[in-house]
Amino acid sequence: MKLAICAGPATTGKSSVLRHMIRKLQEAGDQVAFLKIDVQYAEEDEIFAKEFGIPTKKVYSGELCPDHCNVMVLGDAIQWAQQQGANILLVETAGLCLRCSPYVDGGLGMIVIEATSGTNLPLKIGPMLSLADVAVVTKIDRVSQAEREVFRSRIQDVAPNVRVREVNALYGIGIDPLVDILHNQADVWDKMQLRGNPPVGTCTICVGKKEIGWQAHFGVVRSLENQNFYRGE
Repeated sequence: MKLAICAGPATTGKSSVLRHMIRKLQEAGDQVAFLKIDVQYAEEDEIFAKEFGIPTKKVYSGELCPDHCNVMVLGDAIQWAQQQGANILLVETAGLCLRCSPYVDGGLGMIVIEATSGTNLPLKIGPMLSLADVAVVTKIDRVSQAEREVFRSRIQDVAPNVRVREVNALYGIGIDPLVDILHNQADVWDKMQLRGNPPVGTCTICVGKKEIGWQAHFGVVRSLENQNFYRGE
């Protein structure tokens, strides 16, 4: 099974990009599962289930950073997607913590950012951009060609190895290269690790534990099916 984790600030068009990707993946014969991670409200899982007839799940991170919540539930989510017969799992995370990276080794890391957010935005995002595999730039029709070039240049300054793909997420223009990149991605394996070092903090993720799955962590954790709970050593 292939895994893609899609992050980025709010209102950038993450769900729109994924909607067009799901449509093209289904046309290619793929079986897609979708996981939405947000803080307190989301309906993309219900919309995608109704529109595409795919298995979906939704997790509210609550008191946890959504990127940290992603680490906690991803192991369960991969097992769930495999049980649903999916060969591709798409994860959309709110990505609100600009100090963190939600991506894992072995999965495709996608960040969606909008060209209208200002040319300095790539300098402010941190690991969510610098550790991504692909930077998807949306709303390109609302800025000038010069602004697009400056925005792309700033992305490359921060993340020289990140592939930049400009798309029109409203009409699905530019989505095909993203599907091709995902198809060429290696399959995930059982013992994945978080990409990059977590920031210093008080939970086991923040102090540097990179293992995927709540079973590997202590303190306030959560599984795919349960709300937050405390797990001692």
